[in-house]
Amino acid sequence: MAAGVVVAAGAVVAAVVLWPSGDGEPTGASLSSASTSAAASGSSASASPTRVYPLSQAPRTIPAVREHTPARGPGWRPAAGGRVVVDDAGLADEGKLMAGELKLSYAGRTQARDGDVELALNGTSADPESYTLTVKNRRVTISAPGEAGVFYGTRTLKQEVHGGGTAPEGVVRDRPAKPRRGFMLDIARKHFTAAWIEDRVRELGDLKFNELGLHFSDDQGFRIQSDTHPEIVSRQHLSKTEVKDIIDLAASRHIHVVPEIDSPGHLGAVIAAHPDLQLRNASGVPTRGAVDISKPASAAIVDDLLNEYAGLFPGPYWHLGGDEYQALTVANPAASYPQLATAARKLFGAGGSVADLATGWLNDRASVVRGHDRTSRAWNDGFFRGGSVQAAKDIEVAYWTGKEIGARPPAEYLRAGRELINYNDEFLYYVLGEPQTFVYPTGRRIYEQWTPLVLRGTTPVPSRYDGQILGGSFAVWCDLSASQTQDQVAAGIRMPLRATIQKLWDPGRPALSWTGFKSLADRLG
Repeated sequence: MAAGVVVAAGAVVAAVVLWPSGDGEPTGASLSSASTSAAASGSSASASPTRVYPLSQAPRTIPAVREHTPARGPGWRPAAGGRVVVDDAGLADEGKLMAGELKLSYAGRTQARDGDVELALNGTSADPESYTLTVKNRRVTISAPGEAGVFYGTRTLKQEVHGGGTAPEGVVRDRPAKPRRGFMLDIARKHFTAAWIEDRVRELGDLKFNELGLHFSDDQGFRIQSDTHPEIVSRQHLSKTEVKDIIDLAASRHIHVVPEIDSPGHLGAVIAAHPDLQLRNASGVPTRGAVDISKPASAAIVDDLLNEYAGLFPGPYWHLGGDEYQALTVANPAASYPQLATAARKLFGAGGSVADLATGWLNDRASVVRGHDRTSRAWNDGFFRGGSVQAAKDIEVAYWTGKEIGARPPAEYLRAGRELINYNDEFLYYVLGEPQTFVYPTGRRIYEQWTPLVLRGTTPVPSRYDGQILGGSFAVWCDLSASQTQDQVAAGIRMPLRATIQKLWDPGRPALSWTGFKSLADRLG
């Protein structure tokens, strides 16, 4: 109900219309000049008042939008009769998802009208993840050069209208700072149900993450069904059908699933079924989790698995591991493992070292996944200084730690021209049970102190290397797997995930304080 000021004919007035609170309309909106002119002239015409709106405010979302041009208008909220329409059949998945979430109807390729959300493809930007969201004339248009950008625009709109809110009038122009925005989950040490992982996929999609890493092979377990080597699979595992469902759900959210079979260390589950492959030192003592890379059979079984799972995981990326090969943690690898030293000299000449042999192993595994058109990455401690063999240039560095003796600082990789992904264990490692020096990371610390330039410890690398840092990944490791249930893990990583995506989407200082950011996260759910 509106309340107006009644005036006598001939009077010049500034009337005020009061709109009911809670309906998304401003209060105290002025009548139009046409209405007051009619009153002043004594015209008998019955002119309806026109609402004049204050300039809109930028939407509050996670991650925050990077640019908003305000405008005057009522904004938009989903209402009965509203539809989602598309200008390209390729946007049907995004359109149907948005329609279902906002309780609108999906109308496909048709002309937009008042109350509708229109999804459109355009070619105005080189970044397929960028998008423009326009609220005008009581409708919403989301346009982008790629389907991913359109999807991210729908995530922004979903947050804007959450809980009965109104999408503000104006134009959002948004894009991510980093192309790799990941969450990595260790399902090898702890079994997570398919339903729980699917819930995380939905959460990641709404936050505009675009990678889910699955570390599914380690000393404690091998957690995905295998047809080539069923003997290595743990009792609790995901079936290939479950994994395919996870991959399909992730694809619908524009998330790549990145598999990791870590080698030549962390292969205890494989060794349990094939003890003849275990690395032993000169005294015959077995080395935990490590296969003997001087044996062709070790490479053969790992390559069987890489080739098998390349048919299951269609994404463009593959994690090869490469870290913590125990033969290289002793004082004299050649003396402790003479069979490795002999194999290195045979392959690489008299100067060949055990480190060269390990690098050759990494390169050979990279060649296997390259044959499936995958880009590989490996942990930073799988790259070694010097030697006659260097890791292939196209292997990306997953930089996680600098704590080990002789660790190479991140700038050393960057100076060599390598591209890095930030897994900084000081900020981004959620290790169950907090073993060794690990503590559970907090969202506040990530939000206030971390950026993609902070690759090791708390000190950023020079900004000139920013272009070589492809992004980052928050990681859950299950070293002490019984320390938390999967529901406790979900609760524990909730705010760290939100802080991480904020800094990957826009590494600058956030506009909101941590208190404001947390309140926003609580409101959005």
